[in-house]
Amino acid sequence: MARTKDPAVRSRLLERAAHMLRTREPVTLRALVAGTGVSTMAVYTYFGGMEGLWRALRQEGFTRLAAELATVPVTTDPVRDLAALGAAYLRNALAGPDLYRVMFDAAFELEDAGAADGALHHLVRAVERAKAAGRFREDVDPLELATRSWTIGHGLASLVATGPLPREALAHAVPMLTAQFVSAGDDPRSCRRSVERGWEPVSPGGPGSR
Repeated sequence: MARTKDPAVRSRLLERAAHMLRTREPVTLRALVAGTGVSTMAVYTYFGGMEGLWRALRQEGFTRLAAELATVPVTTDPVRDLAALGAAYLRNALAGPDLYRVMFDAAFELEDAGAADGALHHLVRAVERAKAAGRFREDVDPLELATRSWTIGHGLASLVATGPLPREALAHAVPMLTAQFVSAGDDPRSCRRSVERGWEPVSPGGPGSR
């Protein structure tokens, strides 16, 4: 009879791998299980080997991103909410920059291929709400605008969380997002206020600053 898998062991191995990434330790099979109380066989039992571990770790990145996006409240200002989703994306990257790198390592498939789409759909729904509220034009494609918004967030995350730019560079998101949303039909002054409110948690000196 096959032994029942313990979710705690799986979680422990993932946390260990994430820690090793944070501390720049080489993630080898033996180094991974050191100090976890399990043997190297556990990596095969729970992940089918190291490649499966990397797939699971990549999935974990999107799982954590989904949890962060879910904390963004829906308000009466959909443009603010759209910017706030971008801020949540940045918070997730800043909290785990090494795990963030793994999320976009296309060398390994996701366990759930729809995980990335799920993150994008949060943005799509916010764009749809902005259109319904009359903030964006009727001819705006929600998927296209959401993708462009993600591109801005991902670029900043890559350059600040895992790259050479200081945290102060996050402030560039406000004029970039404002210009994008104004081009979609929003009023420049109202748009700027909405974006600033949504982006505040990751702005230098804002409540999310570290």
